[in-house]
Amino acid sequence: MERRDIEIFLTLADELHFGRTAERLHVSTARVSQTISKLERRIGAALFERTSRRVTLTPIGSRLEADLRPAHLQILEGIDRAIAAGRGIDGELRVGFIGTAVGQFLHQVAAAFHAVHTACRVQVQEARYSDFLDLLRGDEVDLVLVPVKVAEPDIAVSPVLFSEPTVLAVSARHPFARHASVSLEDLARDKVLRPRSFPGYLDESLVPPKTPGGRPIERGHEFSTVQEMLSLIGAGQGMFPVPEHAARFDTRPDIAYVPIRDGLPRERRFIWRTTAETHRIRAFTQVARDVVARSPNPLQG
Repeated sequence: MERRDIEIFLTLADELHFGRTAERLHVSTARVSQTISKLERRIGAALFERTSRRVTLTPIGSRLEADLRPAHLQILEGIDRAIAAGRGIDGELRVGFIGTAVGQFLHQVAAAFHAVHTACRVQVQEARYSDFLDLLRGDEVDLVLVPVKVAEPDIAVSPVLFSEPTVLAVSARHPFARHASVSLEDLARDKVLRPRSFPGYLDESLVPPKTPGGRPIERGHEFSTVQEMLSLIGAGQGMFPVPEHAARFDTRPDIAYVPIRDGLPRERRFIWRTTAETHRIRAFTQVARDVVARSPNPLQG
């Protein structure tokens, strides 16, 4: 299997759209279709289900993607390290984040990155729930560490860097504040805040529209920043599920943090504009993975 064939297959697995795949790789749609057909003939099974409305991976295609992607990333990273060693990495890298302790983690990564790439300057800056995609698309940051999986055609998403449990932030006067833990069903018992100007699918990745038992979850006031969210919760205007580290780094007398015993882990990933991917971005994400490998719970504090 040629490297270009692998790139086309993995890009189509990301985009699930032949036209966008062709545009992203600067090839014709016919080239993408021919490559996939050739791979399917070689493997002897369909890799994608194609209809007039959508493209999806088959079970065999999903398994092939899972097998190929780590090896492909390793090849790219090896090439990047060789290029970095031969040419050096310079300039500036602007890294955004959402959260509190996340900024401290990124400064740690930036220090480790700068120790290797001394000619590259790293600027770490806070992003808001309401504008992190705009910051990327407006070329105000190069990549952002986010607590959700983004599914936008122009945005690349890294594998999960690390994850942590979820807790429910409530007013210290709320009845839940006296509970040892709550469940996702309890989200239907009060209003849940929502990030302002957040795409719907991202909002649902943080708070589903219904509980596992089918009860609707009522949404309350909107917020743009972490501090705005905390002030609304402290005032008794609603509640919101947050990553576990908030209980240590965002302590306030008017807020309590209650474990969600069946809550999904909050995963952290890097995102960047697909067309703006650089050696700096790939090298920084690799250093971040190295830091996490040495400390799997980087936000422990």
